[in-house]
Amino acid sequence: MEHRIGQNSPPVHAAGTDPAYVPGLTPPRPAEAEKQPPVVADAPVAGASRTEREPEPKLEPKPEPQPDAAAEAAAEEPRPVADGPAFEASDRRGSVTVDGTGVTFRLDDETAEFGWPEIGAVELDTPRFGRRLTVTVYTTDRRSYDADIEAPNRGLPKQWAAELDAVLDAYFEDASN
Repeated sequence: MEHRIGQNSPPVHAAGTDPAYVPGLTPPRPAEAEKQPPVVADAPVAGASRTEREPEPKLEPKPEPQPDAAAEAAAEEPRPVADGPAFEASDRRGSVTVDGTGVTFRLDDETAEFGWPEIGAVELDTPRFGRRLTVTVYTTDRRSYDADIEAPNRGLPKQWAAELDAVLDAYFEDASN
């Protein structure tokens, strides 16, 4: 019988080491990467008179790169509203939106969108004596993502859960027909 010396553990997925890791989301690009290096004009030939030199091109400063206007517009524009029931709950940092397009989690400036074809199940959890609603989305590729929304009072999470359950029933019944 052979015994190996050392660790015998499988490699850990990034989500196990970084709690903020969500597949498909990319971090924002740093501002330094967007800036272009300055353009340097050729130096004049030494000993040549001004008339013998080639005319110097006038360098116009390039405008500063603006933040991606399309990304800002998409962030400010509301999602297209689909027909059917909808639910939205939010607190000071995040929100959960369920509508005809799927389920959307927002936390600070990050967004995770799940379309109905990729959602396998949605689970709700409300603690008995808490003010928090936890919504967990299980995708068809056996991954789960959750979002917590804190309510201003203890009765609101149960009300949110009832409203969200009615909306989810409508969409999951439509999918099974």
